[in-house]
Amino acid sequence: MRVQNGRLVALVAAVAVAAVTGGGALAWRQGPQANAEADAAPLSSSPSPVASTPTKSTTNTSKPTGTPSSKPSTPASTPSGPVKTKIDLKKLNPGRTPQITYLSGRTIRGGAGEDVKVPGTTDIQEVARVGGSALAVVTKGFGNEMLTLDSEGNVTRRTPDVTQIVTTDDGNAAAYAGTKRKDTGEETAGATIYAEQAEGQGGVQKIIVPDIWNTTLEAYVDGKIYFDASTTQDGPSTLYEWTPGESKAAVLKSIPNALAVSSASTAGSLTTLSDQSSCSSLLTVPAGKRLWRTCDYMITGFTPDGATVIAGSKYQDGYGDGIAVVLDAKNGTLLHEWSGVFRQAVPEDDQHVLLLADDGDETPASIVRCTISTGACELATPLAKGQLLIGA
Repeated sequence: MRVQNGRLVALVAAVAVAAVTGGGALAWRQGPQANAEADAAPLSSSPSPVASTPTKSTTNTSKPTGTPSSKPSTPASTPSGPVKTKIDLKKLNPGRTPQITYLSGRTIRGGAGEDVKVPGTTDIQEVARVGGSALAVVTKGFGNEMLTLDSEGNVTRRTPDVTQIVTTDDGNAAAYAGTKRKDTGEETAGATIYAEQAEGQGGVQKIIVPDIWNTTLEAYVDGKIYFDASTTQDGPSTLYEWTPGESKAAVLKSIPNALAVSSASTAGSLTTLSDQSSCSSLLTVPAGKRLWRTCDYMITGFTPDGATVIAGSKYQDGYGDGIAVVLDAKNGTLLHEWSGVFRQAVPEDDQHVLLLADDGDETPASIVRCTISTGACELATPLAKGQLLIGA
């Protein structure tokens, strides 16, 4: 995955829509440990008093029942303690490293593979793993290209114009999207959507979709690739569905302005947008039936099982988001809200969320692991300066 708020920032400013999604291999289930000596964090289920006192949500927090399944019916477990807390990076204990792919400096780490260094000196926009290969989107001229790297860091393929990557939860397949740009950096119409299987499972397939703009990959789930795009440069967008091997993508007109797609056949949709505010809805896919709406937060992603919605501020613009939120996908109930400065919010598994957090531009950053059920957090990477990115 990428710096997930990037497209939201750009398109909110243009009164359009963006996508924030995420995914990765299932991770270690042990949650962050509480630090009894910290007054602000880690955020355990029974935190000590903090400078900004956690407040109880007025939202209905009825106890979920059952076990998460392919339907967004039940979150991981019932929230305990305050549901709103503030993260103090300097007071978090170190914990287990991220169990999904991430970038530290120029080295791709985590997930199912050895550390791989991305060659060159150009900016790295996104990273992922598929099978035994590592993928890295890097800057090239006025646009980008995607490097495919073997386990030794050798470049085995270069794919021009790629801007985004999503992967399946098991890491056995990836989708990526390419859009050509002019010498000025301006986007041109049309997009190429690629589907890549792990070694020996079918190679790379692609389709060219002409005359679309603002293409954003949403998910690769249940053998289908979902992407959002508009037919005019500044117009509203619609969700597309492509099954690799088919000659064209289907347009799902019932899912406008898609924000994210889950494995439970639901999608976040930007319902309304105004100055400094928005409302988003959870819709069924492909029918577009609205399950619930929130005007308190903006839907940005889902846990792999689709039972928990990841969300952020209802208006996203600027360096980073001021909050990261998890909601019960069944009814939109608030499970936990963390405050801080977050550039990415990505599920590590059905129980944990990874947050790329810092205290502002040019300050030390860390990938923070937070447990959905308790709100407790820990440092998954050391707090330090240098490039840091959560992968697809």
